[in-house]
Amino acid sequence: MRIFIDTKSQTLEIIQEDRRVTLDLYTREAFELISQIWLKVGWNQKYVYTFRWMGRPIIQLPEDMVRIQEVIYQIKPDVVIETGIAHGGSLIYYASLCKTMGKGRVIGIDIEIRKQNRIAIETHELFPYITLIEGNSTDETTIQTTKSHINTKETVLVILDSNHTKEHVLRELDAYHDLVTPGSYIVATDGIMKELSDVPRGNSDWTWNNPTAAALEFSRHHQDFVMEQPPWPFNESGLNANVTHWPCAFLKRK
Repeated sequence: MRIFIDTKSQTLEIIQEDRRVTLDLYTREAFELISQIWLKVGWNQKYVYTFRWMGRPIIQLPEDMVRIQEVIYQIKPDVVIETGIAHGGSLIYYASLCKTMGKGRVIGIDIEIRKQNRIAIETHELFPYITLIEGNSTDETTIQTTKSHINTKETVLVILDSNHTKEHVLRELDAYHDLVTPGSYIVATDGIMKELSDVPRGNSDWTWNNPTAAALEFSRHHQDFVMEQPPWPFNESGLNANVTHWPCAFLKRK
């Protein structure tokens, strides 16, 4: 596909094989196409590696953080479980939301919590809202340890952000979906991988080996979950699609 942007004529031209389409530049369709290209280039340039939340690297697209905040504020979960900790920025972010709402806590799971990251998280002012569990997220011991921290009457939201292979995400979905309360979500992040097989930092097998493929397969076999992008609670634009690293990520329990 070839794209030509002409700011003088205010058009965007798409040429794909023998098909040629011209769009007005300042339209929803043009915005969505430019956004998809921007996401791919930005991912390859490691744009998300430039943000911190309250002192910790967060390694997330800011729009995804704002959108998940909208979901968390609506649901007001008692527990947010996140697999994949890295530097701990996401844990701190979710903990800050819990403190602000006056409700909730966070459980973070990672196969390895590096010493410097553990120290930074455990000495952070929001650590009282956080429980760290070190272990493979799909090992039975880790799963049972996580479940032991949750009361059966608590509202739970789960975010999967560790190993992003289809096989691993499927195992995580199988392991943690029963913790999700009706009306809440389990979120398989970083499905953008399926669009990144052709970028320099991508891999060719990402066309099928990605979290979105896992979420779609899971939804086919679990009728009590539906793939549903949470609606925008505020929208005075003509847009309706997220600019996101998390396409087809939200699985809502009915």
